[in-house]
Amino acid sequence: MAFLRARTDGFANYSIKYSPFFPDRIAVASAQNFGLVGNGRLHLLHQNTQTGLLVEKVFDTQDGIYDVAWSEVHENQLVSVSGDGSVKLWDVTLDQFPVRKWKEHQREVYSADWNNLRKEIFATASWDQTIKIWTPELPASISTIHAHAGCIYSALFSPHAPDILASCSTDGYLNLWDLRQPSISPPTSSILAHPTEVLTLDWNKYIPNLIATGSVDRSIKIHDLRMPNRPTVLAALPGHAYAVRKVVWSPHSPTILASGSYDMTVRIWELNGLTAKMTGLPPDVRARGLHDGHTEFVSGLAWSFFEPGVLASCAWDQEVHVCRTAG
Repeated sequence: MAFLRARTDGFANYSIKYSPFFPDRIAVASAQNFGLVGNGRLHLLHQNTQTGLLVEKVFDTQDGIYDVAWSEVHENQLVSVSGDGSVKLWDVTLDQFPVRKWKEHQREVYSADWNNLRKEIFATASWDQTIKIWTPELPASISTIHAHAGCIYSALFSPHAPDILASCSTDGYLNLWDLRQPSISPPTSSILAHPTEVLTLDWNKYIPNLIATGSVDRSIKIHDLRMPNRPTVLAALPGHAYAVRKVVWSPHSPTILASGSYDMTVRIWELNGLTAKMTGLPPDVRARGLHDGHTEFVSGLAWSFFEPGVLASCAWDQEVHVCRTAG
């Protein structure tokens, strides 16, 4: 696949997100020395058909940045989460310093997600085994969920139900949380998704009960959440040689999924038959595309909200790629 490329020299990349407001604006979270020690950097990139992919602005932090999430209410704001447990709110029209910062997590924060239905809140998830819910106007978190028995890699709000949150962890579980419950713990559903660490999850944007997970066991699994008391796996996707670091469903198709792996590849999958899953037949899984332009672990993926089939990836090779796929 042909692609645009940008360098983030000196910084290995962990996460990438398209702006929900501007089709040409991308944020990338990165860290020095592969995130083991050193500073972090938030890169703001501009995507243009004439000039290509350019780094327009950077914000530096004292510790590695592992994830970012764009605000759903303010077109120039986004949050970043870091290895020192901090959460920062940035305004891209300003220079150098965050407009607000919090530090409640006790360990590395690996995930940030802004609720696109209850647009006033966002969630962060940490290796301290907790998920915290925040709103930018308050100096402290709204609530804390003691979510897993291991490090949490991802926590994402459902795109269909504003109070439902899914999380995954080193304990192998996919947990669901309902923020309307008087006591959020225990989870409303807890699924042993993989026999080992679950590094990533994503909600299907069209089918409310489908979640994809990716694991250290090299597999991607598609779960039907309507079957909590039975095996939930509709499909298991082989193909990656090492751990699956990121899965993202297309915002333009219910059957297209992208995955990124420590095997340095990005793969596009098509899963036909998902809407007919109640027949009991497994979906027809097809490999739709492969991008092998990275030379280190692929850590982040993001579909463009405005251009169908455009997929951005970032990796530890200090590069950002934007590909046009068939997805």
